[in-house]
Amino acid sequence: MYEDLRGKTALITGSGKKTGMGYGIAEKLASHGTNLIISDLGKQAGKEDPVKLGSIDEMETIAAELGKAYGVKAIAVPMDVVDNESISAAVEAIKKSFDHVDILCNNAGASFGVPNTVMNYDEAAWIRTVDVNLFSVFRVSRALIPLMFGKPASIINTSSRAGKVPPVFNSAYAVAKAGVIMLTKTMAKELGAANIRVNAICPGQIMTDLEKWRFGLEAQFFNTTIEEREKEMCKTIPLGYIGEIRDAGSLAAFLASEESRYITGQALNLDGGQCMEL
Repeated sequence: MYEDLRGKTALITGSGKKTGMGYGIAEKLASHGTNLIISDLGKQAGKEDPVKLGSIDEMETIAAELGKAYGVKAIAVPMDVVDNESISAAVEAIKKSFDHVDILCNNAGASFGVPNTVMNYDEAAWIRTVDVNLFSVFRVSRALIPLMFGKPASIINTSSRAGKVPPVFNSAYAVAKAGVIMLTKTMAKELGAANIRVNAICPGQIMTDLEKWRFGLEAQFFNTTIEEREKEMCKTIPLGYIGEIRDAGSLAAFLASEESRYITGQALNLDGGQCMEL
């Protein structure tokens, strides 16, 4: 139990559905007594979206359930992380309930137009992928940092193993997530004097709805089954299994707590040993 997290307030983008890492992070923080701002698009998925989005109904349900289960204050705030007006409106909504944000988890992300080579990648899909995964971190951080000054705070950006180890047929996502790592480091240098720490989580295989969607694409591409693709992937993981959203929650809680008070500007792998660095 990280007692220092009790009574703090965390905003987690992309936390409006129970099948994603954002939910795993939100639940873990709530279990340590952290108040929650559950944020997602707040609408139904369109044809171009690879997986379902966090609807306003599901966001409000999550906020109500976690608030009741852990005795914390939890609200649902819709936010489109690629739209500055939506972000500004979300900040104003947050101010009505909280005067300070202690923890910002930039977790929203998606991939579009895959699988595809650089030569054949649709430009609009490539740009949209970078926008959702990288530019959003800049936009949301810029808008929320003013609410984080004055107390020790933590920003946790969700990058990916793909930001360190290049995947095939998914260049936009890899480029965006590599950018998140460098943005994390520059923010850490800029905000250190204000006692705001900034770190990134680099997940490998975590069983989310987006991961299941990707396994489905790979199964089609390699003319095999989803189950066989999962087995093949597990062979590349030293621990031998695919992670769960609770694993992301545990790492995020550590990075948000005072137990990690001397850690900033780092991109921590969460991949069962797939990416081992000196």
